[in-house]
Amino acid sequence: MSRNAAKCTACKRRTAFFHRIYSGERLCKRCFSESIENKVRATITRYKMLSYNDRIAIAVSGGKDSITLLNVLASMERKFPRASLVAVTVDEGIKGYRDEALEIAAETCKKLKIENHSVSFKSLYGFTLDEIVQRMRERKNELTPCAFCGVLRRKALNVAALEVGANKVATGHTLDDEVQTSLLNVFHGDITRLASEKPVTDQVHPRLVQKVKPLCEIPEKESALYAYVKGLPFQSTPCPYASEALRNDIRVLLNQIEERHAGTKFTVFKSLEKLRPAISSITEKGEFKECKECGDPSVGELCMACQLLKQIR
Repeated sequence: MSRNAAKCTACKRRTAFFHRIYSGERLCKRCFSESIENKVRATITRYKMLSYNDRIAIAVSGGKDSITLLNVLASMERKFPRASLVAVTVDEGIKGYRDEALEIAAETCKKLKIENHSVSFKSLYGFTLDEIVQRMRERKNELTPCAFCGVLRRKALNVAALEVGANKVATGHTLDDEVQTSLLNVFHGDITRLASEKPVTDQVHPRLVQKVKPLCEIPEKESALYAYVKGLPFQSTPCPYASEALRNDIRVLLNQIEERHAGTKFTVFKSLEKLRPAISSITEKGEFKECKECGDPSVGELCMACQLLKQIR
């Protein structure tokens, strides 16, 4: 039997269209979709991410991962009537890029009958990301746009989650994102973040909404394929600033290794999960203060977002 005519190893009936190399499975479209949904449910259960009465803010950017997460959680939520979902979208202000994603997010939420709440960098910080980047370059600031965007976006998501009364924020971080972030923290020598960036964040302050990552064991390629199989619209254009970040180099490196050694990403992820308790035990946990600029919880006089904004004001 030729490779193209191989039968699905799950149902034994339909023709396979996807070969999951790291597990050896060959799956038809239906069984592939079900496997993704089952993996997400298993991850949520394993890490005790969600409860039956949670108010969950789903971070929806309009990209493949967040749209996949939105649809999977919407399907699951129907079985838990006491739980509620609300989509939160952050408009960073990237001309020619973000508008399409915001439109896709809004249309998907309307179709699924899920409330959609949005916040913008401009309204929160007084600058769009484009304006921040322009000021950075004028001042010859060596930080990348992603360094600013990552910090400001996390703060914006937390603000949005508080505004909608959510007790959890679900993000579309995939296996690839988690492994890339862990290696970034290693390269930057940021042991504290290496310990804290995990599938379920610790509840450390009443004004910091707990984050969960239901897709953390789903490879990015499979998240995209799920959206394709389900016919879900998503923005495929990459962020114009992404190529400037170290993360992009790590992504390329990891993909090259995965191509030659299938399953490497899972191995790194599981290794870090085993190491994290030991790392946590040796990191200092600072007491929270109130940021002098915005009033948010901070370990220093200024929160990280206000520290960055101070550099461009």
